[in-house]
Amino acid sequence: MDVVSPPRRTSGGPVLQREVTDAIKAAFFEELADVGYGRLSIDAVARRAGVGKAAIYRRWRSKLDITVALVSEVAVAAIDVPDTGSLRGDVKQYLDNGRAAMGHPLARKIIPDLLAESCRNPPLADALLQTVRNPRRIKAALLFERAVDRGELPDTTDIEMAMDFLAGPLYWRLAVVQSASADDYLDRLTTKIIAAAKA
Repeated sequence: MDVVSPPRRTSGGPVLQREVTDAIKAAFFEELADVGYGRLSIDAVARRAGVGKAAIYRRWRSKLDITVALVSEVAVAAIDVPDTGSLRGDVKQYLDNGRAAMGHPLARKIIPDLLAESCRNPPLADALLQTVRNPRRIKAALLFERAVDRGELPDTTDIEMAMDFLAGPLYWRLAVVQSASADDYLDRLTTKIIAAAKA
């Protein structure tokens, strides 16, 4: 990855250039993947990005702040909630999108590390709960709510449980077991998720 040079200073103070912000973001994720949250430092991110620490602190107040801001920005955007017109199409597309997002080399290192660190770090856990888990579940709920509206699922559908079935198996396979998931696996998983939602 190309390193972006620090911005030139002017009489009006430091210039907050988009290229510098992008370089910091890329450096943050690479450093987080390499060393984990526990050993992550602003100094190391700054060195990797080719900027001074002040450039980071002008944008984010702390290691926790930059982590929550950048991880939530990527994690919430990464899970798209498709509207294909059918529950089966929506679930399969959701799983395809999830496999693509979780299959990224950085994500494969970062996600398990942050989950483990959250068990030891209550402020991190609370922040990620509010900015990552809750927004993602709200988005995922739309998939099942639309299916109820279309009459594909009963009004009594346990949407909370359906969302657990939607997210859990694929995460287990990709992040914990670290096994490949071919298209036919996602097709079979789609069938199981829909059956569970209807049960």
